[in-house]
Amino acid sequence: MFIQTESTPNPATLKFLPGRVVLEEGTADFRDAETARAASPLAGRLFEVPGVIGVFFGYDFVTVTKDGADWQHLKPAILGTIMEHFMSGQPVMSTSEGEKNASESGEFYDEADEELVMTIKELLDTRVRPAVAQDGGDITFRGYENGTVFLHMKGACAGCPSSTATLKHGIQNLLHHFLPEVQHVEQVN
Repeated sequence: MFIQTESTPNPATLKFLPGRVVLEEGTADFRDAETARAASPLAGRLFEVPGVIGVFFGYDFVTVTKDGADWQHLKPAILGTIMEHFMSGQPVMSTSEGEKNASESGEFYDEADEELVMTIKELLDTRVRPAVAQDGGDITFRGYENGTVFLHMKGACAGCPSSTATLKHGIQNLLHHFLPEVQHVEQVN
């Protein structure tokens, strides 16, 4: 098994491509070892590597976020953990639900804005999320209120130094171009 790695715009996050499907649908984002162990054998094992503070699964990739540790020391341990997991035949997630992308839960917007919100989601799904996935992350819609779109950034995007520029100059401009009603884009946790 050959696992490729790619850097991301976030220097604390590295993208691992195992050459197979990681999650059939949705994404999974883990920010602590306890949650990871409960939902995913692979994420739980990755949190056992000293220095790992975040794990994110996409369709065909795993992104790992580190604390101040050096990638030179972490990378071999992470590669070994991912390889051992896939060779063992264990599932990536413990349950079918796991920590799947919760884009439908916790959303807020006025019912009168439903058509606008559907267009925002379509633009995010077709134009933004594929590009963000290339960088090892994901962005999901959380809400819309008074001309402001609220988005949740996950994986490599969470805590990325360039995330503010991505939101303000990339996503905000894109949404405003297609939907003049959208004036601002804000990040929520």
